[in-house]
Amino acid sequence: MTILSAVCLIGLTCSVSTQPVLIEAEAFDDTGGWVIDQQFMDLMGSPYLLAHGLGSPVADAEHTLATEPGQVRVWVRTRNWIAPWNTPEKTLPPPGKFQVLINGDPLQKTFGTSGEPWQWHDGGVVEVGESTTLTIRDLMGFDGRCDAILLSSDLSWDPPDDPKALAAFRDAYRPPQEELDSFDLVVVGGGTAGTCAAITAARLGQSVALVQNRPVLGGNSSSEVRVWPQGHVQLEPWPNIGDVVMEVIPAKGPQSKNAQNGIVFDDSRKQRLVDSEKNITLLLNQHVNGVEMSDDGKQILAVIAENIRTGARTRIPATLVLDSTGDGCVGVLAGADFDITETGHMGASNLWNIQCLCQDEDPLAADLKQACEDATFPRCPWALDLSDKPFPGRDWGSTEAKTGEANPVSIGNWYWENGFDRDSLADMERIRDYNLRAIFGAWDAIKNVDGRYPAHQLNWVAYIAGKRESRRLLGDVVLKAENLRDGTSFPDGCVPCTWGIDTHFPHSSYLKGFEDEPFIADYTRGEGYVYDGPYWLPYRCLYSRSIDNLFMAGRNISVTHEALGAVRVMKTTGTMGEIVGMAAAICREQDCLPRDVHGEHLERLKALMSTGAGRVESQ
Repeated sequence: MTILSAVCLIGLTCSVSTQPVLIEAEAFDDTGGWVIDQQFMDLMGSPYLLAHGLGSPVADAEHTLATEPGQVRVWVRTRNWIAPWNTPEKTLPPPGKFQVLINGDPLQKTFGTSGEPWQWHDGGVVEVGESTTLTIRDLMGFDGRCDAILLSSDLSWDPPDDPKALAAFRDAYRPPQEELDSFDLVVVGGGTAGTCAAITAARLGQSVALVQNRPVLGGNSSSEVRVWPQGHVQLEPWPNIGDVVMEVIPAKGPQSKNAQNGIVFDDSRKQRLVDSEKNITLLLNQHVNGVEMSDDGKQILAVIAENIRTGARTRIPATLVLDSTGDGCVGVLAGADFDITETGHMGASNLWNIQCLCQDEDPLAADLKQACEDATFPRCPWALDLSDKPFPGRDWGSTEAKTGEANPVSIGNWYWENGFDRDSLADMERIRDYNLRAIFGAWDAIKNVDGRYPAHQLNWVAYIAGKRESRRLLGDVVLKAENLRDGTSFPDGCVPCTWGIDTHFPHSSYLKGFEDEPFIADYTRGEGYVYDGPYWLPYRCLYSRSIDNLFMAGRNISVTHEALGAVRVMKTTGTMGEIVGMAAAICREQDCLPRDVHGEHLERLKALMSTGAGRVESQ
């Protein structure tokens, strides 16, 4: 297996007297304790650095570059992330406050305190020498964000904020585009569906590019999001469908649940499996944000991926393309037919957990006293005010509220969810940030109002949102919930569906005071939730009806909003990937397109389904 993932600076070490110098924050030599957040780069044009310190300032990010001596104006691209909620002035400073230092000296202005949209902020004029060191210093520990820093020797020049002008400006600093050799299949999205598709196709002799815009594989089942995969696989009459899924999914143990420590999700397991396949070229930290189409607009000739650290773009030509992005990103770039439920859809979650700082919770133990002193948490007046509100784990009258015996590790589970009536794409940064406000407000209430868990601290809060629903690309069949309930049998049934018809919506018990923006979810139950299973989803839901060489696998397949509730869990989406890998092999073998697999080669697909693509034990 080949890994293509590089790290370098976007920007020029040219004279600052000739043109502005752009330094993307995500490309810093040393990002310190800041994390790279790429989730919203299609919205605001770039990844950025995020100070996700859970209330403790993170370590400095630092970068050194060559400059020409003289005066420069410093511009910093950032925003005040709580501005959308019109937080009163008395709560300032905002939680995202940070400094920029030039050669160790902080600029007079601090950042992250103003501006709702992303925009350039004037940091003032400074003197620089032949070498300049930039430092980004977090002051709060609560998700400050820095997109880029710009040095301009033209002290009267303003950088562009208009998205199109800014994109063109950035392109001038971008390294030359690279090109890879053509692949049989390019898989865009390295979650469970995409990973299983890549492995299956590779084992069936296909050359595969697996493109993932994060440093790890697994998507929602990775250590970054920590949702435990659900669903049942390896079922009659196709007991080998799911063999690859069960290789990818970690072995189940006592801690195999949501929001556990990262080791439970075993990112290295997925990496090892992909590494072992010589037919896979893995491109980590690469975000696909462009496609090249045939003259008739019916086929994708290549996808364009952007390195989230360097900004370098790579053209990846392929005969077939799989969109396993979850959001249908490739399909939409190609002009594929899609549907989206604009309101009343499922939201996104950011899971979290806590830990005790001492091993012995005997109240007389000296280490408990020290742990309580170390586990303090600052008040969060900018977060949701939950001081007198119920939320899961704090329902007054419940046993756990009276005794404090709620399982602290799973106190922040799937139900911390919002965005039900918001644009699941354009509003995604706001949706994630509202989850953070809810989480920090809840922990503030538990620690500082209720006085519970005195020796515990926030151990982990996901900054990558676990999304459930956005675009659904349309195939020759659009599966409906009625098909599952009625047991509609399709001759091309191939993916076992076993999860209930489970959609999420605001929980009525926690709506008071948050009717306009609820943050706790409930789920479907009762009549209409169950169906006789396994139900075998048809192959025709896994390819586009309008783009001839485009497959889908994951939550963006061809189903209705309600049917998505049954097919979105990760073991189920993993089997979608297996089927796509098999179908791609048939397309190469028969020199045909995805639709032809159903029309002319369905028996061949069933033969592969009978065999499966699991690794033979003797190997």
